[in-house]
Amino acid sequence: MRPQISYRSKLPENTMNQMMTAPKYIGGRAAPFLPMTRAEMTRLGWDECDIILVTGDAYVDHPSFGMALIGRLLEAEGYRVGIISQPDWQSADAFRELGRPRLFFGVTGGNLDSMVNRYTSDRKLRSDDAYTAGGEGGKRPDRCTIVYTQRCREAYKDVPVILGGIEASLRRIAHYDYWSDKVRRSILADAKADLLVYGNAERAIVELANRIAQGEVAREIDDVRGVALFRSVPEDYTELPADDLDSADEAATRHPGKTVIRLPSFEVVEKDKDAYARASRVLHREANPGNARPMVQRHGDRDLWLNPPPIPLKSEEMDAVYDLPYARIPHPSYMDAKVPAYEMIKASVTIMRGCFGGCTFCSITEHEGRVIQNRSEASILREIELIRDKTPGFKGVISDVGGPTANMYRMACKDPNIEKNCRLPSCVFPDICPNLNTSHDDLIQLYRKVREVDGIKKVMVASGVRYDLAVRSPEYVEELVTHHVGGYLKIAPEHTERGPLDVMMKPGIGTYDKFKEMFDAAAEKAGKKYYLIPYFIAAHPGTTDEDMMNLALWLKKNRYRADQVQTFLPSPMATATAMYHTGVNTLRGVRRGGGEKVDTVRGGRQRRIHKAFLRYHDPDNWPLLREALKSMGRADLIGPRPDQLIPAHQPVGTGSGNGKGPKKFGNRSSSRPNSRPMKFTTKGNQYPSKPKK
Repeated sequence: MRPQISYRSKLPENTMNQMMTAPKYIGGRAAPFLPMTRAEMTRLGWDECDIILVTGDAYVDHPSFGMALIGRLLEAEGYRVGIISQPDWQSADAFRELGRPRLFFGVTGGNLDSMVNRYTSDRKLRSDDAYTAGGEGGKRPDRCTIVYTQRCREAYKDVPVILGGIEASLRRIAHYDYWSDKVRRSILADAKADLLVYGNAERAIVELANRIAQGEVAREIDDVRGVALFRSVPEDYTELPADDLDSADEAATRHPGKTVIRLPSFEVVEKDKDAYARASRVLHREANPGNARPMVQRHGDRDLWLNPPPIPLKSEEMDAVYDLPYARIPHPSYMDAKVPAYEMIKASVTIMRGCFGGCTFCSITEHEGRVIQNRSEASILREIELIRDKTPGFKGVISDVGGPTANMYRMACKDPNIEKNCRLPSCVFPDICPNLNTSHDDLIQLYRKVREVDGIKKVMVASGVRYDLAVRSPEYVEELVTHHVGGYLKIAPEHTERGPLDVMMKPGIGTYDKFKEMFDAAAEKAGKKYYLIPYFIAAHPGTTDEDMMNLALWLKKNRYRADQVQTFLPSPMATATAMYHTGVNTLRGVRRGGGEKVDTVRGGRQRRIHKAFLRYHDPDNWPLLREALKSMGRADLIGPRPDQLIPAHQPVGTGSGNGKGPKKFGNRSSSRPNSRPMKFTTKGNQYPSKPKK
């Protein structure tokens, strides 16, 4: 009989902080860059690498790029870490470039899921890649985590492979895959790797490296949080079925510490959409590190075991990670070729991780968690000084101070015990929880200190402002508008209608209106001409044609014209993706043979109609909209009056039905590991019409 799993790290809780106060750098110093060639290894005096990280992104030695962060962390622990970036996957030769790693390969698709990165929400191939030097597309294969793992096995079949990053994290169980329109197995099964690390992996990867170095077998290390592996259920564990959540919770009370949630098997969820909906609901309820239980899901003749999520990092640990000696630029091998994602984030600072908003189309919670992890003011100020002193071409403007959201810094539950036991998917929906501390005082203080750094002319806030929180602090809104906004501030109400907003778990448009009123007042007081740029999403589950029509009428009434549009992209493991696939609202109880139904927009024509409503002003969309309005019985909205949506006449040379919008559409929030690089998959800017004089 196997011993009971404890999920207690064999290392002290503050291992990383202790480790990085006395780094164990090879040769007494950090490498200028983690080596990508044998020649670089030779210059460092290395005859082999302990760990080789394989990534689908260009190697940018900056903490916003996952492989740089993990690589520098392991380097500080004393390991020789090499990088294989965007290898030629047609053979195993590129995977032998640095030789056989002594401990393991770490494989990731990069900062984005490779399918989200390569295809639009209309399943069309993108021509560019923001995470590649020169922005060139096609430098990584589809499902590159799987392909890279196979090539690692071909190169050195006896070397353990550990998966990590956003692609692995969001595909850790059986999941609906939008691009193939089917349920796929856990990526761990398809890749045939030893272990999968999900979420924020700093603690887990350090512990795994140390234990493998001590001689433990990688695929047998089953007691580390945030790790998934194939293993059997211990005999002294009670299995709780995911069929009925209420009874499962009651059983957990009777068997504390020795329970595992049995999700419906891959073979079941592949065919049974109700079972898939139940599995998704359970997965999201078991996301709180304070009370999450292990889960198990059968794949064929094996059990996939998921340990509970990682414990959030303390500020000291976050500081230690971001204070590592990053070069903060792309690897010199790219020469003058620019990496677009780096160009966007090179003068920005991550101040926190996580999000307690719980928006169903977003995957931040599944990856980074609900609990906000904060850096200290001192660490943030040190990084700003590094940007000032080390960033080529820096002109004194910090492009962003934020994270997944702009204004959740140091926000947390007022009672740690309540936080530990909470299973709600959001702290701000349907209303802001009374137990949530929504004070912006720490953030305001941080803004003021950042502005005082010598050589800093302007500090922008470009991450999404959570406006339902901001309205709680007039002082914050005034501080934001007076000092940290340029001509426009982008914000994301996502919709105007209650139906889709409830499914998204977003506040009503009235909250946006209140924020806009405060924003405009603060801009007038500061003597500025600033405008809010609202983001909206088309074709989201729960959205009807009438909802999109009403949104278009709101846009016209408020004189907004969307230059580009965002169409819902069902990213792996998101709650809204489960709704899209199953037609069941997984925010409600899911029972056998029943559940609240959700309308989904699946057909190409209906998706085009929803996008066309967002671009009601584009003459190329008018024929499609006229046809749609007539079929909806709303021909009264066709005509020249201001209260009508589109004219009856068609300008010469227009009416192709394709519109003149952008070539690519994306989901801003799906599958992002941090906020700044994901801006390259947004729908772009939206501009209001010129204000009246």
